[in-house]
Amino acid sequence: MPELPEVETVRRSLEPLLIGRTIMAAHIYYGGIIKKPSPEEFVNDVKGLRIEAIGRRGKYLLLELGGCRTLVIHLRMTGQLTIVAEELPLPAHTHLVFVLDDGSELRFNDVRKFGLVYLVSKDCLQEAGGLYTLGPEPLGDSFTEEYLKEKLLKKKVKLKAFLLDQTQIAGIGNIYADEAMFRAGLHPERVTASLKTAEITRLFQAIRSTLQEGVDFRGTSIRDYVDGQGEKGGFQDRLKVYGRAGKTCDCGVVLEKKTVAGRTTVYCPRCQI
Repeated sequence: MPELPEVETVRRSLEPLLIGRTIMAAHIYYGGIIKKPSPEEFVNDVKGLRIEAIGRRGKYLLLELGGCRTLVIHLRMTGQLTIVAEELPLPAHTHLVFVLDDGSELRFNDVRKFGLVYLVSKDCLQEAGGLYTLGPEPLGDSFTEEYLKEKLLKKKVKLKAFLLDQTQIAGIGNIYADEAMFRAGLHPERVTASLKTAEITRLFQAIRSTLQEGVDFRGTSIRDYVDGQGEKGGFQDRLKVYGRAGKTCDCGVVLEKKTVAGRTTVYCPRCQI
């Protein structure tokens, strides 16, 4: 968390406020967030660059800057990237601030300190963590039912582990994996190679519909997530299984919880087989 719908919502909420702005200065309060280059070089290199576009790849935000530079940001578990007036006091856990030419500031706040920031050349995105090894965008044209079938049947891993593997599909995390598996009626411990064609079709449709609905409702706000203007999302009100262990499924059965692929997983023992 944040996952694809949350990061896309952050991108959309920041875009009208950031495009065309120039970074006048950068202030680093926790150097561990800067992965490339060194914090000192980062401050010097980013100064004076214009923000030309804001993209997203999986769970990564991509700020295209002047000088053929790309600012790559991964929010990880608790990161927040918000734009505010510069006179507002810095909240606790603010690790990075960009001062912009219109009197606003773009601030990176991260309670857990797991967030990642890279400043790289546009033709060297492979230097930005796992960005270069991501699988296809699940809401894009390159993610097809045929692609999903080929990848599933080549592996013999638990379905939950497959969905969380960013090299197979970009952007899915714990929330949307659980919700997609519930919509598809598939148990999180099903071995991928055991899935039948009809089940793969259901899973493909469930992945796309769940993520699109997550985007439409501006993400899931349970703990830390807010968009680029500090607003919460609304998908948390539509969750069927995630975070609902011990509650009752629509079918009347109590939802169960177990650890699958190292992550807490909630599912319906009747609806998901």
